[in-house]
Amino acid sequence: MDTENLKIQIKTFFGLEQILFEEIKKLGGRKVELKNRAVNCEGDLGFLYKINYSARTALKILVPVFEFKAFNQHQFYNKMVQFPWEDFLDVDQTFAIDSTVNSETFKHSQFVTLKMKDAIVDYFQEKFKRRPNIETRNPEIKFHLHIDRELVTISLDSSGDPLFKRGYRKEQGQAPINEVLASGMLQLAGWDGKGNFLDPMCGSGTLLIEAAMIALDLPAQIFRRGFAFQNWKNYDADLFKKIKEFRINRVKEFTGKIVGYDIDARMLNAARTNIESAEMEDVIEVRKQNFFDSKKDLFPLLMVFNPPYDERISINDDDFYKKVGDTFKTSYPNTLAWLISSDLEAVKKIGLRPSRKIKLFNGKLETRFLQYEMYEGTKKVHKLEENKK
Repeated sequence: MDTENLKIQIKTFFGLEQILFEEIKKLGGRKVELKNRAVNCEGDLGFLYKINYSARTALKILVPVFEFKAFNQHQFYNKMVQFPWEDFLDVDQTFAIDSTVNSETFKHSQFVTLKMKDAIVDYFQEKFKRRPNIETRNPEIKFHLHIDRELVTISLDSSGDPLFKRGYRKEQGQAPINEVLASGMLQLAGWDGKGNFLDPMCGSGTLLIEAAMIALDLPAQIFRRGFAFQNWKNYDADLFKKIKEFRINRVKEFTGKIVGYDIDARMLNAARTNIESAEMEDVIEVRKQNFFDSKKDLFPLLMVFNPPYDERISINDDDFYKKVGDTFKTSYPNTLAWLISSDLEAVKKIGLRPSRKIKLFNGKLETRFLQYEMYEGTKKVHKLEENKK
C-alpha cells in the first residue's frame, strides 16, 4: 500500500455531498471529487487519520486496495484467492465483509460476500495451514466489497463502526436524528458558531451537541473509542497522537448561547444525559418550554429543528404546523429558521413560503429541509430598507 498517495472514498448521506466536499478540501484533501453520496480524494496516511477524526459529515472512509473485472463467479473466486491477503489481514485477526452490489451477473450480495469469505479463508489455509476468524459484530479488519456490473472493488474500511457513532450518545429519543445528518443540516443552515442557536423541540439533544461541537471546533470523533485503521499493519500510533493533539489545540472559545426547548420531561432528561456525556453542560442550556408559548430572547438567532413524530407527541399535523407558522410570525421576528419534515403536505400549513428546500433522507424516509426567513414587517419593506443602505 502506497501510504503517501492513498486513493480514498468517503461515504455520506444524499444531499450532504457538497458539505463533505468542502470539509475534505478544508482538511487538505488532494484531487477532491464529488460523487453520489460520496467524495473521492487522495491523501497520505496522516490525512486518512485526520479525516476519520475530524470530518463531521463522513459516514465511513474506504481505501480501495484491489480492483478487477469478473464475468462469472468462478472468475470472481479465482481472482480473490490469488490476492495477497496477508498484506492487510493477519491470520490471528478477525474480519468482516460488507457489500454493495449493483450487477446483473452477481445478483445476490450475500452470495458474493460468502464467496469472498471462502476465498480469504482458503488462501490462508493453503499458505499458513491456519485461518482467520470472521467476527461480524466487532471485527479487527473490515473489508468492503463493491460490485458495479462487472467491476469488483475491494476496499479496507478505515473507520470500523460508522462515523455517526460519535460516542457521546447515551440516551436515544424515540425519533432521533443521526449525528452525521444533524451536523450536515447545521452546516447547510449556515451555522458556524457565530451568534446564538435554538432547537425549540430538542428531543434527546443531538442537534444541540453537534451545534456546540461546530461552535467550539471540536473534532467530530473526540469521544470515540477507536477506529479500524488502528488494527492495520501500517498503523502509526505516534502520528495519530500528533494529529489528535494538533486538532484539539485548535479548539475555539464560544461566546454565544446554544439553547434547547422541549415539553417532554423524559426527553429533557435524555438530552441532559447526552450533554453531560459530551461534557457540554457549560455550553448548552435546555429547559422545559412549549415553543408555541415562547418569545425570541436571543439576538441574532439561528433556529434548526426536527419536529416530533406522532409517537413522541400526540399531534394533529395540520394544526401543529399551523401553530409552528403562527409562532414564527408572531414571536420570532428577524430569525432564520430551518426544519426537517417528511410530511410535505402538512408543512404547507405553516403558511410561509420556504426560501430554500433541500431533499434529504432521514433513514429511509424522504424529507425536505426547509428554510423560513422571518422579517419584522413584510419582506417587501425589509428589502426596500436593505436597498436604502
